[in-house]
Amino acid sequence: MDIQITKELFTFIEKSPSPYHAVRTAGEMLTALGYKRLEEQQTWNLKKGGRYYVTRNLSSVIAFRIPEEIRGGFHIVASHSDSPSFKIKENPEIVSEQKYVRLNVEKYGGMLMGAWLDRPLSAAGRLLVRNGGGVTTRLVNVDRDLLLIPNLAIHMNRELNDGYKYNPQTDLLPLYGDFSSKDSFMRLMAETAGVQAADILGSDLFLYNRMPGTVWGAGNAFISIGRLDDLQCAFASLKGFTASKEAPSVPVFCMLDNEEVGSTSKQGAASTFIRDTLRRICIALGESEEAYHTMMASSFMVSADNAHAVHPNQPGKTDETNRPYMNEGIVIKYSANQKYTTDAVSAAIFKSVCQKAEVPYQTFLNRSDMAGGSTLGNIANTQTAMNTVDIGLAQLAMHSPYETAGARDTGYLLQASRTFYESLIQCQEDGSYYIE
Repeated sequence: MDIQITKELFTFIEKSPSPYHAVRTAGEMLTALGYKRLEEQQTWNLKKGGRYYVTRNLSSVIAFRIPEEIRGGFHIVASHSDSPSFKIKENPEIVSEQKYVRLNVEKYGGMLMGAWLDRPLSAAGRLLVRNGGGVTTRLVNVDRDLLLIPNLAIHMNRELNDGYKYNPQTDLLPLYGDFSSKDSFMRLMAETAGVQAADILGSDLFLYNRMPGTVWGAGNAFISIGRLDDLQCAFASLKGFTASKEAPSVPVFCMLDNEEVGSTSKQGAASTFIRDTLRRICIALGESEEAYHTMMASSFMVSADNAHAVHPNQPGKTDETNRPYMNEGIVIKYSANQKYTTDAVSAAIFKSVCQKAEVPYQTFLNRSDMAGGSTLGNIANTQTAMNTVDIGLAQLAMHSPYETAGARDTGYLLQASRTFYESLIQCQEDGSYYIE
């Protein structure tokens, strides 16, 4: 089972070099299973028993099903589609006197910058092109080794191994070609997308690592590939969502963009996307405002974003009593300052789900003398308040272009997500909950 799930995970990630491609890949999976695509600018005609999904900005997607009988609230698993990378700037080519053509890029998200050097890279994203009197989107992926950020030889910087502060404007520009390639980059993007370069009116293009996924270690215990954070959680929760059987709650799958830069966009967790979708479900089913609030009170969100495993060479970077390891189950993440939303209520409910699913779980907190990260759960709660637990899968080298995780953990999250979607969680009174 682990081998098959890993193969499917690698395929999902390799087809998703940008958030736009991740949403398209998820949409293709949903469409193949009978889910109907909705458009936000159109009226929704929903029916009980129906399967639907909607996108925003083509980089965020929400899918849901309407049960024949609704007795609970919304059961939501939310992950994100973006990963730290380099975004290609407008007027991208830099032609130097040294007869090289480089691309002008800027950082997207908090990355391990040095890990991007000396790897085969390419470019993917979207183009906005003229189409008659309007514009339309074309996704583009140059599916070959195209770029590389070369390191400086140790002979020219003898102090490199003593620590080096990379300057993203001078040290991390990818090499594209020699002087003969001048003025060809956007033409290549247009050719790849099947459009005319003169018709390109806008672009959102990112670098991505071309190294394929691998299974390695004694007993094939580990997997490595780019963008595990957070496409591993997105894939596992989507598979759990589509595999789940009908329950009296409304199952909702979310994959949102821009988590790596704070989620404050029209398609991020801080936007109205989740709230708008849930309200429109109620409206389309003829429910009242009161019914919407009643459903929200019994709703539950799992914010699924990968977690830090204990590092084999730096175990002291982890809290003394909350030390997650790869292949030992789903990580429940806590933070007293609410960077993670887990509290006693949401932890208890999620632990009950894991026990029902027969899936192991473990806990993570940052050391008290180290600042931790954050994710989308607490941000989404500012728009759609509900009990929320922050979880993830343990991994190493988070925000590297090539990350490592446990081979068994994808299956654990898939099974826990499926069980969560098939369950019923009801708030009987504040502080008291029924779980079926």
